[in-house]
Amino acid sequence: MAEINVTPMVDVMLVLLIIFMVVTPFLQQGIQVAIPREMKNPDEDQAINKESAVIISVPKDGDYYLGKKKVNLDDLKAAVEKALANKKEEDKIVYIKSGIDVSYGEVVKVINAVREKGVDKIGLVADKKKGKAAAAAAPAT
Repeated sequence: MAEINVTPMVDVMLVLLIIFMVVTPFLQQGIQVAIPREMKNPDEDQAINKESAVIISVPKDGDYYLGKKKVNLDDLKAAVEKALANKKEEDKIVYIKSGIDVSYGEVVKVINAVREKGVDKIGLVADKKKGKAAAAAAPAT
């Protein structure tokens, strides 16, 4: 009795796997920033994954990126205002990713620059802590 040869199918699947492994890193939006990972129970906002999300990255002190474009602090204000110009009021959210070595003052400068343009919804980006399941966060008092 004749058997079906599955070797070509396995070859095709391995090639597809390699293609996906090579392409996946290029799908990340913005620039690479080592963000804090000690958050025990961060909220997830799915809006950050949208193509139209306004993401400011601060990988090190003095470096500012809007998406993948490097800008200085003064140009950042104008670029944020332009990016949010056509959005509805409830969609005007700016996300800030800062590196683990960035000083607190640099993040405050970015927050103040964004607030100068009338944006009150600001999200700070952090990774979930990996490992054991985290306990629920205690309510703020």
